[in-house]
Amino acid sequence: MKGFWVYILECADKSYYTGHTDNLERRLFEHQRDLLRCYTSNRRPVQLAYACEFESRENALARERQIKGWSRKKKEALMQENWAALVQHSRARAVRGEPVEP
Repeated sequence: MKGFWVYILECADKSYYTGHTDNLERRLFEHQRDLLRCYTSNRRPVQLAYACEFESRENALARERQIKGWSRKKKEALMQENWAALVQHSRARAVRGEPVEP
């Protein structure tokens, strides 16, 4: 049984917010209504740009942390499901000597 989500929101200022939850619909409502008092509070409205479901909270949290370390271009490649670009942006970091996520 799945039930944990990683999501990326595009904020009004074009920045991205990444989070995880066990109730995606409720969490989106909370972000839109400023019920969470977090990064998105001053960047509304927000819209869902990406969501992926996981079997456990631990897996969702691990993926959230991984994505938070990614560049904007790599996040955009993920949201567009552009796997070639995702790999390319990973390699670009490796060439520059930066750590690359597994």
